[in-house]
Amino acid sequence: MKKLALITVTLLALVSCKQKAETEYEYPFRNPNLKIEDRVEDLISRLTLREKVGMTMSSSFSVDRLGIPAYTWWSEACHGITGAGVTVFPQSIGLAASFDTERQFEIYTAVSDEARARWNSTEHNEFGVDSKYCLDWWHGLSFWCPNVNIFRDPRWGRGQETSGEDPFLAGEMGAAVVRGMQGDNDRYFKTIACAKHFAVHSGPESTRHSFDARVSQRDLWETYLPAFKKLVDAGVQQVMGAYNRYEGEPCCASNRLLVDILRGKWNYQGFVVSDCGAIENFYEKGRHETHPDAATASAAAVKAGCDVECGTSYDSLSEAVEKGYITEAEIDVSLRRILTARIRLGMLDPVELDPWRALGADDLSTEKNHELARKAAQETMVLLKNDGILPLSRNFRKIAVIGPNADNSYMHLG
Repeated sequence: MKKLALITVTLLALVSCKQKAETEYEYPFRNPNLKIEDRVEDLISRLTLREKVGMTMSSSFSVDRLGIPAYTWWSEACHGITGAGVTVFPQSIGLAASFDTERQFEIYTAVSDEARARWNSTEHNEFGVDSKYCLDWWHGLSFWCPNVNIFRDPRWGRGQETSGEDPFLAGEMGAAVVRGMQGDNDRYFKTIACAKHFAVHSGPESTRHSFDARVSQRDLWETYLPAFKKLVDAGVQQVMGAYNRYEGEPCCASNRLLVDILRGKWNYQGFVVSDCGAIENFYEKGRHETHPDAATASAAAVKAGCDVECGTSYDSLSEAVEKGYITEAEIDVSLRRILTARIRLGMLDPVELDPWRALGADDLSTEKNHELARKAAQETMVLLKNDGILPLSRNFRKIAVIGPNADNSYMHLG
């Protein structure tokens, strides 16, 4: 009898503790003790269609009634986080010349330290935002790097963001970026990296919004895709669709790229974001013109698995649902991936659980990081040919640095 009473008391105590833990949080989606899947489903069940649509925008709307602030997915960290007062590291094309993946990992660990430091030093309580603009730009925890496209055409304006024309090197250096940016915490991502631009994207700037890339299967699988596969294997949490078409379909709605290869063959579990304005290219005159309007274009992109849009087209998803182009349940598929990312960044959890909460303003642009940047710059220097000019004579007193960016500090801010 005493044993039965003890068991009863113990069970009641456990139930009481469980009820207390659950009542500490206003909503289940706020409870860090629950499974992420359960938290995500709870939050989705509370959102209106308008709120769901707002969360598919790269400048995500706030949901004031649930206490969820606006958030901008777009931040850059190609060679250090964007903005003033942070460490500027060498460009990716320079770092690739070092062939040093360990140094790459060290650099992007420092970059993600500064990202968390700036996040902790910034207020993130922007409410009442129901437009494409969230004012908290460049201060997020999701970064649109690395760029692992193959640099074949010097007319392409983003070649300096890449690791060059070697698919193997691009994959190795890019994977080191992913590991340094995302960290190794079992519960939270330190930040989120992004493999861009998927895929077959590296042509002239002037035609990137209308170009239809057609390459051989051998070139596709041996040149253009290996680096992306390497980053998926490394656990990258974002993939950015490219501006161009591939075999007639815009990359951000390409069933071949996004459905068959990325999520099918590679079993990618993260989310996909469009390049900025890429969905508009579907229907704007003089560009792809594969769709008649924003609603049909947006529905096609979401159905193919492009979860977040950088632009304004997804604002028409409510209209797309009304006209039967897409269902709310299909939008929920993207919401699950988006909200999982926000939870795994710790955005909906108590700050005490943040493993990097001690980082702050004093951890930005430190002398330690400056020294790391200097070492990296030294290791990136490559002498292609020496006709006797090197080593420079000690008698030199002045060296001219010329060109339009010689004294343009803004160009160095990432």
